[in-house]
Amino acid sequence: MIRTTRRARRTAAVVLTTGAALVVSPLATPAQAAAKPPSVSAKGAYLADAKSGKQLFGKAVDTKRQMASTTKVMTAAVVLDTPGLKLDRKITVKKTYRDYVAKEGASTADLRTGDKLTVRQLLYATLLPSGCDAAYALADTFGSGSTVKARTASFISKMNKKAASLGMKNTKFDSFDGISKGGKNYSTPKDLTKLAAHTVKNSTFRTVVKAKSTRQKAPAGSGGTRTYTWYNTNKLLGSYKGAIGIKTGTGSAAGSCLVFAATRGDKTLVGAILNDANRYADAAKMLDHGFKSNSAKTMRLRPLPSGAQQD
Repeated sequence: MIRTTRRARRTAAVVLTTGAALVVSPLATPAQAAAKPPSVSAKGAYLADAKSGKQLFGKAVDTKRQMASTTKVMTAAVVLDTPGLKLDRKITVKKTYRDYVAKEGASTADLRTGDKLTVRQLLYATLLPSGCDAAYALADTFGSGSTVKARTASFISKMNKKAASLGMKNTKFDSFDGISKGGKNYSTPKDLTKLAAHTVKNSTFRTVVKAKSTRQKAPAGSGGTRTYTWYNTNKLLGSYKGAIGIKTGTGSAAGSCLVFAATRGDKTLVGAILNDANRYADAAKMLDHGFKSNSAKTMRLRPLPSGAQQD
């Protein structure tokens, strides 16, 4: 979590014996009920078919809002779309990254100075516990320039170029992790859904974001090996049938946000919710609408272990 401020009935069917005609009562089946657009408390929301891009649900779809740590979906996208990317490339954790999360009171993967983690591991650290330290490490590594400041600025520029290439016309990044100093880090539900549709095409991204937890070993700066355990802050995973990600985000200005995806059969749906205290329940209702199912009412959220990051 980013803290910028330090927090049918079965339908009756009657067979007319005289004409063998089937008469169905007006009472709706669960599948029919799902056809009615759900009511959600989100300030903005959007749902689409990942393959066709067809809109399935929308609310204030083009209204610009801060998006908190859902920003990190773009952080991952820029890294994964880097030509010649080597996922096993090792990156040394700098004290700068730890100092940053301590100063901002930001969500952290608790990376230790001097440890050497691979790009793949840093993606897990960025997308599961929403580690701002891990996002910083990626931005510092994949940006260009002679200083950390220049490299992170370069990386953010790449994020904006990627947004433009994806047709995200109402999106701007001024941050690699969602911590925005001037409030110029914003997007819309429709734009974030476009980003989600792009990222779920990447097999590495899908593998990472659908993991409820992971244990990763890395060479420790002090010698030996350190084991990191990270839990996915996305409670939709393991709670809603078919959920495969994607990313949570919470901030004092942004509220609770969620970029999500689910697959059932050969259909994958992607969506985004901005500023919604009931983000998981509303995401489930939206997905039910798209899948024409009725599982949201019985969904029970997967609890996070004590001490796990919340976002």
